[in-house]
Amino acid sequence: MDDLKKRALDYHQFPVPGKLSVESSKPCATQDDLSLAYTPGVAEPVREIHADPATAYQYTNKGNLVAVITDGTAVLGLGNMGALASKPVMEGKAVLFKRFAGIDVFDIEVNAKTPDEFIETVVNIAPTFGGINLEDIAAPHCFYIENELKNLLDIPVFHDDQHGTAVIVAAALLNALEIQSKSLPRAKIVFLGAGAAGCSCAKLLKLMGATDITMVDKSGVIDTDRADLHDNNRELAVAPSAVKTIDAAMEGADVFIGVSAKNALNSDLIRKMAKNPVIFALANPDPEVLPSVAHAIRDDIVMATGRSDFPNQVNNALCFPYLFRGALDAKAKQITEKMKVAAAHALSALAREPVPQAVLQAYNLRSLQFGKDYIIPKPFDPRLLERVSKAVAGAA
Repeated sequence: MDDLKKRALDYHQFPVPGKLSVESSKPCATQDDLSLAYTPGVAEPVREIHADPATAYQYTNKGNLVAVITDGTAVLGLGNMGALASKPVMEGKAVLFKRFAGIDVFDIEVNAKTPDEFIETVVNIAPTFGGINLEDIAAPHCFYIENELKNLLDIPVFHDDQHGTAVIVAAALLNALEIQSKSLPRAKIVFLGAGAAGCSCAKLLKLMGATDITMVDKSGVIDTDRADLHDNNRELAVAPSAVKTIDAAMEGADVFIGVSAKNALNSDLIRKMAKNPVIFALANPDPEVLPSVAHAIRDDIVMATGRSDFPNQVNNALCFPYLFRGALDAKAKQITEKMKVAAAHALSALAREPVPQAVLQAYNLRSLQFGKDYIIPKPFDPRLLERVSKAVAGAA
């Protein structure tokens, strides 16, 4: 870990601090170039945009520019680190947008005392951008912020911690269930963790056909008798029953999806699950159960985590660059449920196809095929840009 810390800090500091720079997309080497890039020539697109705001997509980078914006209240698994400390993560997100989908990003870290102050800031800067990617904002404020911004703006607004995770989980689960000879409508699904990611995942799975979902948080099963429910978990509450704890909920479960904490899934809970179960242990950096531990308890598991050093990484980089690419290409005014479902199905289908040599080389593998250790495409799969973005644009 000491070696990782040094390499990570060196990576961010040298040869220049940070991970981003701004480059001109037009020449500026002569007096004539300067007269076009700035005054007097720049006045012409100003007049055009003033007369017709839609031409901003023609004369500026608005149509390929996304704001990655945060208040720093829920940074990675570190918690409320503040706006400034969140900047390395936002820069990292920008790198992935550019690397995987060719999308330019300005990372914006906002000191906001209230959600309404944050909303006001985003609304005021929104004309600059073709889309808004909200990041690392704590629940339940993240729900309110996203909903308000979607109502106030005419460009796509997307909270990746919620919906990016949901798309990848849905895509991976469709394939994991098929491998286990099960189906989404008939699967008994238990969530441990009912924050932003958990609620969004459950809602998307319900939309795609799941019928048996039990949400569990630190207070137990979320049922309609609970007095502490909020708008975003109330619709996921089940009817009151004798099932009040994670122990009871896991009896005969086909699927466990953890978005909670390290070591939250113990051996007794794993043994309670149905034959051929699916376990998605997504807490980062330390999952609810390590794959080595789970597989030692049972040999019939299909498992995924959020980590790149284990098979089946549920990685948001498989979603947000391509979702925004499709939305921007379609000039969509919002990201709809249909667009998210289209992305999930495109990802699911791609994992079933033969893996190109470029992917094998990137991961130093001799072979890779659809199965228990490969239920979701790898982030460096070059087919993602066309397949997922095209599906999203079509849905838009």
